[in-house]
Amino acid sequence: MAEVRTTPVTRVSAGWMTLLALAQMGVIMAMTVGNQILLPSHVARIDPAHKEASLAAVFAVGAVCTIIANPLFGAMSDRTRSRFGRRRPWIVGGALACAASLTFLAWQESLAGLVAGWAVAQLAFTAALAAAIATVPDQVPIGQRGRVSALAGVGQLTGPLLGGVVATVLLTGAKAGFLAMAALILLLVLPFGLFTREPAEPPDAATEPAAPLGAQAFLRGLWVSPRRHPDFAWAWTSRLLITLTLAMAIGYLQYYLRDAVHYERLFPGSAVEQGVVVLVAVFTLSSVVPTLAAGWLSDRHGSRRPAVFAGGLTMAASGLVLTFLTSWTAAVAASVLLGAGYGMFAAVDQAMVTQLLPADADRAKDLGIVSLSNSASNTLGPVIAAPLVTSAGGYPLMYGVAAGFATLGACLIWRIRGVR
Repeated sequence: MAEVRTTPVTRVSAGWMTLLALAQMGVIMAMTVGNQILLPSHVARIDPAHKEASLAAVFAVGAVCTIIANPLFGAMSDRTRSRFGRRRPWIVGGALACAASLTFLAWQESLAGLVAGWAVAQLAFTAALAAAIATVPDQVPIGQRGRVSALAGVGQLTGPLLGGVVATVLLTGAKAGFLAMAALILLLVLPFGLFTREPAEPPDAATEPAAPLGAQAFLRGLWVSPRRHPDFAWAWTSRLLITLTLAMAIGYLQYYLRDAVHYERLFPGSAVEQGVVVLVAVFTLSSVVPTLAAGWLSDRHGSRRPAVFAGGLTMAASGLVLTFLTSWTAAVAASVLLGAGYGMFAAVDQAMVTQLLPADADRAKDLGIVSLSNSASNTLGPVIAAPLVTSAGGYPLMYGVAAGFATLGACLIWRIRGVR
């Protein structure tokens, strides 16, 4: 029997949207500050001679954990039956585990400790974020999803700036930074998990036990046939390519400023981490208006693809700037374009994907499969970038390749037919 598709019709409140945005902001803040500032600094101190390869190892192990966790925790959330709902236990539990793993990282003095701690942190981040994102198709009408995704996007984009200021301006040292991220993730994520409610499940769903999550059934469930769901496949591939551009652009940002721009020579007395925070601020401020405008316009006109396409091309332009220019001014200009482009993309792509999910009963799992594109880009980004950076082509070659990925990802959007 064909599944009866259910779409929410009751509009969510501004308070609900704000708490969701804060929750996503908290998770992305801790992840990004760890990736961009805390881990690179810590790795450079522990293994200065091989910092690029060592950092890639930390990132790669964490990304592999995320690849496993995204569909697994999504599927487990779909099958959760509790008086607190399907999503809230994972949001609260994930936040608590995030804080614990970040606290563990604060006291690590070896590369092995960083690898282990960051792997656990990535699992916890994924559990909380996968469940939070699934609340959108669960509870938000299609006509509101652009605005909800845009507000959540602003939270995700401003989180790294807030965290960066805390970690580099208000505090000093990796230990203080990790502990601050642990406290902030509890402050920002727990309210959504504790103070919002999930809609009541249909009587048959509430009383019927969830299907067992056997290993064979789980592996079969990971496969979404591109033949049966081509739009889903094109959206997945497009996101992989565009987020791969972002992963390559920011993964080695601190080393780019230190080794190519020579930031500390240009600005005596300033640390390269402060330069990263400046660029994050530029990225964030440049993203706010495009993010909100793209989300609002996509709801108003019922059209998602043009904004995603424009965002991808703008991100490609950012990569091209650094392909031909290597300077602090060029880095600032590229950050403006990257922020504006990613803002447009992030605001509307997530709303678009929620309209392409294969099955209502597997929303979190299917969104987890979509998120595998992000995880894959975080895994592939360092793998692709490291040999390019250390080759004769150096950073210009790396950013040129990143621009090519964004362009291809943007063009693939037009293969999607299920949304305008």
